[in-house]
Amino acid sequence: MKLAAWLKLNCAVALTAVALCGGHAHAQTAATATAANGKTEMLWLGQAGYRIKTPGGKTIVIDPWLTGGPKAPAPYKTDFAALGKIDLLLVTHAHVDHLGDAPALAKLNNTVLYGPADMVTPLITLGMLPANLGHRFNKTGHVKPLPGIKVTAVAAEHSSLIVWNNPATGKNESHPAGEAVGYIIELENGFKIWHMGDTGLFGDMKFISERYKPDLVLMPIGGNFTMDPEDAAYAARNWIQPKMVMPMHYNSNPLTKGTLAEFQDAMKGSPIKVVPMTEGQTIEF
Repeated sequence: MKLAAWLKLNCAVALTAVALCGGHAHAQTAATATAANGKTEMLWLGQAGYRIKTPGGKTIVIDPWLTGGPKAPAPYKTDFAALGKIDLLLVTHAHVDHLGDAPALAKLNNTVLYGPADMVTPLITLGMLPANLGHRFNKTGHVKPLPGIKVTAVAAEHSSLIVWNNPATGKNESHPAGEAVGYIIELENGFKIWHMGDTGLFGDMKFISERYKPDLVLMPIGGNFTMDPEDAAYAARNWIQPKMVMPMHYNSNPLTKGTLAEFQDAMKGSPIKVVPMTEGQTIEF
């Protein structure tokens, strides 16, 4: 091959490679920009259950109490596929109104269920969850289950128990399930959500807020098992002081009598934005 022809051929190959690499880099930059500028969509599934669609296009489901949830919205109550493909499942503790349908959703989507270590272990040993679909971690543990998404388990002042129907006897059994947790969920664009799980008041709420600086706090207000509206407002105003708070874990159990109106009244005069939702409603941030 003559020198001129060889140079022409190799220059063309080099330019093609640059174009391809440049195109790939541009695609990566565009994807990053989309995530950074994208919106977060929250769907309330009732009680403490949420579906979060992230700025990067991933779907996170937390504490899905659907088939048994009295306020679980249609069609999700009877059609799990209506949730779409789930990329990440988070469960704060094993009580039925939080664990709910999470094992079934994990198996349906072949998606890993992340939860407190001593909850995930009995789920596996009792045969409720395949071993390859459970990830065990504990308070202050950080995981990065999806690109650009970081989840930290934090304290919650609550209990945890699995009630399991033994197929050999047909009777319900109670099994210890470790300690309840909350989650700090940092999305691709840096937006941080604190799902508090079920919790009563505890002083380290202030520390958790100072350490992780959540933008949105999902806060139980129903009382009896968790904070009531007055306690929740005290925590929000004095300790957590987030930009926004979304009340949850009320209106689904006759023992949890705290109301949205009571919480809104207790938050009057605060610069914190209260974001009320109804079951089945979606909101974008």
